[in-house]
Amino acid sequence: MFWVVAKKALAKKTFSYLKKPMGMYHVPALMTEAMAALQIHPQGVYVDATFGGGGHARAILAQIGEGGRLFAFDQDEQAEANAQQMPFAAHAGFRFIRANFRYLKRHLRAWGVQPGEVHGILADLGVSSHQIDTAERGFSFRFDGPLDMRMNPGEERTAADWLNESTEAQLQDLFSRYGEVRNARTLARICVKLRQSAPFRTTHDLVYACDQALRGLKGIDRTRYLAQVFQALRIAVNDEMGALEDFLREATEMLRPGGRLVVISYHSLEDRLVKNWLKAGNAEGKPESDFYGNLYRPFRFVARKPVEPTESEIQQNPRARSAKMRIGEK
Repeated sequence: MFWVVAKKALAKKTFSYLKKPMGMYHVPALMTEAMAALQIHPQGVYVDATFGGGGHARAILAQIGEGGRLFAFDQDEQAEANAQQMPFAAHAGFRFIRANFRYLKRHLRAWGVQPGEVHGILADLGVSSHQIDTAERGFSFRFDGPLDMRMNPGEERTAADWLNESTEAQLQDLFSRYGEVRNARTLARICVKLRQSAPFRTTHDLVYACDQALRGLKGIDRTRYLAQVFQALRIAVNDEMGALEDFLREATEMLRPGGRLVVISYHSLEDRLVKNWLKAGNAEGKPESDFYGNLYRPFRFVARKPVEPTESEIQQNPRARSAKMRIGEK
């Protein structure tokens, strides 16, 4: 029912920000649906927890007035450069915060925003198209570059460090837990064997290890396998699941009653965590009760099922194919 009403309302508006500006390095997924879900109030306080190229933030700014405020979080230096461009530089209510969104509450309070004062929070998880397409960042198996994968270049351990320093058991757990890699034990053993001859340095070093692990196996899509392995390593390097849980906890505290939490995820691990949090206020999704036996439910689901991109959007932006958006109202 929510989407029937929302789409009718949106159909009466012209969203110029939905068109991809020339040179824009990332096409945001589910843009129209995300803006509808936030129910933006012109004088409200909003957070774009994953600023990136500024696509969602630009759309939010287009709808808030002079009294509205938008705080944008990102730990990437390129995102900070994007935030210095128009229209962000000209809006008095815009603030860019170069930090991991897991520290949401600390930074918002530093700017005078107290718990229970935020109208809406949006997070578009995963890696931006720009990061994927930049060989030097090491996120993609399609390019040969340094095996880095750090969202924040200031962090010490790279993906290469993880592969070179982790035990075989740790690597097996990493590939299995975060990538659901079918033969995680075999791949971990091969990685340990290969690094004895030469340490991992580049993305192609990891691709070679994956190809060795795939020898003799039938019925496995190589591209999907590589994507799972690279995803697993990226999640570990950036502690993405831990950061997401911290973010959800602090977002819950910072939102006002009736405020909206909108999260777009791209793989089942993230989506499951978000769903559990909206359902029960914890990572496991287990119902908790207070002293009197009343169930603790911090959110109500605005849409029971995740919102997914239309076929039309997927045709225009193939990387949106796996996107799932969940909406909770505090």
